[in-house]
Amino acid sequence: MKSLKKQRRVQVIVLLFVALVVSTGLIGYGMRDGINFFRSPSQVAEEPPAPNEVFRIGGLVEEGTLVRGQGDTVTFSVTDGGASIPVSFTGILPDLFKENEGMVGTGSYVNGVFEATVILAKHDETYMPKEVMDALKEQGVYQDPNEGS
Repeated sequence: MKSLKKQRRVQVIVLLFVALVVSTGLIGYGMRDGINFFRSPSQVAEEPPAPNEVFRIGGLVEEGTLVRGQGDTVTFSVTDGGASIPVSFTGILPDLFKENEGMVGTGSYVNGVFEATVILAKHDETYMPKEVMDALKEQGVYQDPNEGS
């Protein structure tokens, strides 16, 4: 009788372990499109990602590169001071989007152009996303907006 109890206990533990592994796999599979890694323009230039990889890129909108009025598509370049990546976006840009301002875009890098599906701009004079700030600091381009105030 004791061996039957022991065998049943082992079966329950194995079944729970299999259920845990399957549920972890399903959670990972469900989240695969929801996780977007951040890359700076320098990282994209050094090691271009695969065309099917969706990621976020951020930096400053390079001065003199913003082209509007060509239909629904807007083109510009994003830079972190070390590299500049051309960006193409079809849609309506945020109101605060302009040259020499911080931005973060989500999309894919295809044929040397970052094709953005979402563009976010800073929401006030002093805010900058942490990832963009870190990338600009790494290149020595970051200027604290609170300095000199």
